[in-house]
Amino acid sequence: QVQLVESGGGLVQPGGSLRLSCAVSGFTLDYSAIGWFHQAPGKEREGLSCISSRGYTTYYKDSVKGRFTISRDNAKNMVYLQMNSLAPADTGVYYCATACPPNVARGYDHWGQGTQVTVSS
Repeated sequence: QVQLVESGGGLVQPGGSLRLSCAVSGFTLDYSAIGWFHQAPGKEREGLSCISSRGYTTYYKDSVKGRFTISRDNAKNMVYLQMNSLAPADTGVYYCATACPPNVARGYDHWGQGTQVTVSS
């Protein structure tokens, strides 16, 4: 059974940092790109970042370039999103998935349940 489980969300002050983790099971991470997505309250989900199967290639949405860093450890079946210089606009639910932005998610992509990030003073 394919599972992606996010963790690491929480409440952080503007300018702060968080590191999100995505634990993957049920399939071989070596062969799958993984993406991170963000859904702000009342807005559509947006793709933020993607990392290729071996980590050689990454993509970042313009709004997070220079602030967020995606990484992976295939030996541990983990993908990470380091988020720095967080702003209130970064508030929302963060998902990891086998979908890879900027490509459109496919019907057969697998998604985690999400982790809440709140940026507020």
